[in-house]
Amino acid sequence: RLLGPPPRRCPETCTMANEAKPCPCDIGDRMDYGASGIEVQLEHIEAYVSQPAVKSDKAIIVIQDIYGWRLPNTRYMADLLASHGYIAVCPDFFAGKEPWNPSHDFSTFQKWLEDRKATDINKEVDVVLKYLAKEYGVTRIAVVGFCWGGVATHHLVLRYPQIKAGVSVYGIIRDDEDRYNLRSPTLFIFGENDAVIPLDQVTVLEKKLQEKCTVDFQVKIFPGQTHGFVHRKREDINPSDSPFIQEARMDMLNWLKKYV
Repeated sequence: RLLGPPPRRCPETCTMANEAKPCPCDIGDRMDYGASGIEVQLEHIEAYVSQPAVKSDKAIIVIQDIYGWRLPNTRYMADLLASHGYIAVCPDFFAGKEPWNPSHDFSTFQKWLEDRKATDINKEVDVVLKYLAKEYGVTRIAVVGFCWGGVATHHLVLRYPQIKAGVSVYGIIRDDEDRYNLRSPTLFIFGENDAVIPLDQVTVLEKKLQEKCTVDFQVKIFPGQTHGFVHRKREDINPSDSPFIQEARMDMLNWLKKYV
């Protein structure tokens, strides 16, 4: 089973995760990873699909960060989920629009984000749900998202009761009045030293969920970790972080196993 990424480092720089006030973050270690799935066309969007070795009626929608659906790191996570028995589909939620690039001027980021809102993906989600039902006869679906995709995950567990569980990895909605009324059990994963999502925001999230949420949830903070550690840090390059990377991935898998 997939546990850690392959050797070789390709450092770059990145951005995002708090939809109300995004700011720069480090993309970390871009993986030199070929992926084992296929690319398919789903109506107006493309998607990466990774299938398990044994036929399954359980699927995970994997939601990209701002670097898009083709980022090797995200496809690695989709393959990880597939290796644990899920059909993993990573759609292009930018619907053909250009993903963010490290060479872009960050002063233009807010303008770039205007037509790529993580809470404006219902049309694409409906296409993916239709595809999973028709193509695979899927009966249970969960969602996992990273950074921008973490915000999108938070959005989906508020709006789609057919989604059985969610794992939002360093992403949080701040400006929706109903953001604490989760409809599906949700795991929120954060890093203690995340410059994009300060701990005070995480504290408020957990407190309000305790007050208002009627489904199971967990808010977990990983000591010493920065934004992107679950899918943007490589264990072989960051050995001191490796236990936290592995633990977060296992938490994700255990949460999905429990509810999906």
